[in-house]
Amino acid sequence: MSRSVFRPRFSVSLLVVAGYWTLVLLGGLGVDLLGAGADADTGRAGAEDGFAAERLAPLGLGGVPATVALSVLVGLAWFVSLAGSALLDGAAARALLLPVALAAAWAGTRAVVLPLRHVFQDRAETSLRDFVGLPCVIRTGRVGPDFGQAEVTAPDGSSAIVQVRQPAMDVPVAGAAAGRLTAGSTALIFDLDPDGRFFWVMPHDTAPGLR
Repeated sequence: MSRSVFRPRFSVSLLVVAGYWTLVLLGGLGVDLLGAGADADTGRAGAEDGFAAERLAPLGLGGVPATVALSVLVGLAWFVSLAGSALLDGAAARALLLPVALAAAWAGTRAVVLPLRHVFQDRAETSLRDFVGLPCVIRTGRVGPDFGQAEVTAPDGSSAIVQVRQPAMDVPVAGAAAGRLTAGSTALIFDLDPDGRFFWVMPHDTAPGLR
């Protein structure tokens, strides 16, 4: 079996990775093109995380943008396969090179991803806090202490659907219209729950200084 069986596969992937990061540096693409990274602890990915992030999370490579994890994975696999093809002789040894390269790349990528998770999770929380103080439009039939979604528009004009909650003490009793948040209602985001990753909201007309 020729050594070139292994090297071109990872070489082509490496060229794709290099081209991608070149475009990122030039401002043509975003770092989270393939997803923002599924939850590092649960392995679950939201709709915004993307197909690639959903597949990487069960492998222990979640918590960072999928493009970062894939780039490290491809780079390490290429290096291990290149080194192995130069050091190993014999068809049997080279036949095992591909799975060994993938296993080594996974282990190395996981070691790199672990410390990076805190960096990207802190950045995500900071980004979410930018929504605090902004008005939003309720998109669910009701909002309570355990349920609700709303659409919020950032100062740059971009919009997002976020999870929202209304404190139990502010939820009106059955039959009362005042203070009830329903689909189409305008509310004010006044706080973020970083653990639950949802926002606390209040009716817009009760927010001081907002009309």
